[in-house]
Amino acid sequence: MESPKSEAPTLDLAPVGNSWLERIFKLKLHGTTVKTEMLAGVTTFITMAYIIFVNPNIMADAGIDHGAAFVATCIAAALGCLLMGLYANWPVGLAPGMGLNAFFTYTVVGTMGYHWETALGAVFVSGVLFMILTVSRVREWLLNSIPVSLRYAMGAGVGLFLGVIGLKTSGIIVASPATLIKLGSLREPGPLLTAVCFLLIAVLSYHRVFGAILISIIAVTLAGWGLGLVQYSGIYSLPPSLAPTWLAMDIKGVFNVSMISVVLAFLFVHMFDTAGTLMGVAQRAGLVNADGRIENLSRALKADSASSVLGALVGVPPVTSYVESAAGVAAGGRTGLTAVTVGVLFIAAMFFAPLAGMIPAYATAGALIYVAMLMMGGLAHINWEEATDSIPAIVTAIMMPLTFSVADGIALGFITYVVLKAGTGRHREISVSLWVLCAIFIAKFVYL
Repeated sequence: MESPKSEAPTLDLAPVGNSWLERIFKLKLHGTTVKTEMLAGVTTFITMAYIIFVNPNIMADAGIDHGAAFVATCIAAALGCLLMGLYANWPVGLAPGMGLNAFFTYTVVGTMGYHWETALGAVFVSGVLFMILTVSRVREWLLNSIPVSLRYAMGAGVGLFLGVIGLKTSGIIVASPATLIKLGSLREPGPLLTAVCFLLIAVLSYHRVFGAILISIIAVTLAGWGLGLVQYSGIYSLPPSLAPTWLAMDIKGVFNVSMISVVLAFLFVHMFDTAGTLMGVAQRAGLVNADGRIENLSRALKADSASSVLGALVGVPPVTSYVESAAGVAAGGRTGLTAVTVGVLFIAAMFFAPLAGMIPAYATAGALIYVAMLMMGGLAHINWEEATDSIPAIVTAIMMPLTFSVADGIALGFITYVVLKAGTGRHREISVSLWVLCAIFIAKFVYL
């Protein structure tokens, strides 16, 4: 009976018991220490630091200055992490969302032809809507009214879309007048190094190597440097100017009927991705009370939605909670001090712009393809025995990469769901919000 007393963490926690960190983060209540929280923050940062290299490359394809995109990525991530840590007291890191950044660049700007300033305006509007939904009961109503199969399909579809972009950017797949696409030349260094990067990430991740994605990106970059494909430009310097993206959003351009689907795509993908990530991390971090309620979930959602609005101001796609935060939780992170540590590290990263500028597209493409594979895991949760659920899910996921548009994939999936449920006598399974959205999406295809 003596051993439990000897194992109690009283001695470790005493030094912080009366400190300002204890008052802010309630470290003792969560059974943690300053050292543990900071180490957890470092762990989370390393697992998601690849976004510092990947996001600016994607944003540059939209015509945004690479240096400004790099600084904006770091600032937006830092603000999101600090807000999550100080306001919600959650050990969750935030940064511009993978998939959402690809939709921003390759669909809204690339395919639909909007200027990136207008796309940023759509990000801002969707963020404001997310905040409104979060502080009201509408968010809960929407989350509950969208079928589970379509929620998982949206995440998987964004993954497929991201994968196609990675394959296209690297040259692994190329255009073909006869077959639309075909395999590129794997004898070229770009496609070959992309494949090496992807496989290296997969192998290291399987063996649970700490920072597998970041290690692989750096390793392939060094290989490119050795082959003369990468030019050394230094490691650190003063941050580039944020002026090209600061408050550059065009909100007026969003008030166009054709932008409705874009704003809804940003909103829905962000909302469901955030909900899934936060709930998963909450379970791992022990933030679920005995009655099943999640501690400070409302504050966490508000912090996430507000981060997107702040991100649009500095010039990045929607900022969202990262599932990589689970790595920090596994390392012992239990409070917002973990998230604050991640935020501080993102601020420090701004001084390594030359290093970020050296990372080639084929290195980040390998990371895109790997992240895409992870995002497709949601398909396992779809009820494949029920055709009225599985068929709309398939349409949603497949049409995102085939139309090169997340928005069109969502629209076609929702329409398919409503038609199948109504046509098979299951109209009671169609929520009011789905009827409304279906009508909006049909009108979009008919009149636009």
